[in-house]
Amino acid sequence: MSDHEDILSEAEREALAAATAPAAAPQKILIVDDDPYASELLAETLELYGFECLARNSAEAALDLLDKNRGIGLLITDLRMEPFDGLVLIKRIRESDKAALPIIIVSGDAEVADAIAAMHLSVVDFLLKPIDVDKLVRLVRQELGIR
Repeated sequence: MSDHEDILSEAEREALAAATAPAAAPQKILIVDDDPYASELLAETLELYGFECLARNSAEAALDLLDKNRGIGLLITDLRMEPFDGLVLIKRIRESDKAALPIIIVSGDAEVADAIAAMHLSVVDFLLKPIDVDKLVRLVRQELGIR
């Protein structure tokens, strides 16, 4: 037996590492809506359920924040925004290093073609306003891996 022989098995070392690792920081939700009232209201609603939210009022501001903040684990975006809409925002994200980011669309004005286009961009879901908060919270928990 050598002086440096490890008394723990590989499985025991992995279990010890997992048990002593620092807890992961909670993932933030980025909410994008060109109506500041709507984005803040949705952020405040989700914060009541314990989620940390960031609100932005344009797709450009959302893309800028995504470049700077690595803690964002979910995007919730409106569909109809100016100067470019939620589908353009999603396309740009899907072409970036954040391509795997889960995205939920909320919209008060959508057509079937919009929903089909969104699904082709691999969004998690497409919710119509007024939002079913219970359904949204279930989706958010699922996408952030929270039970």
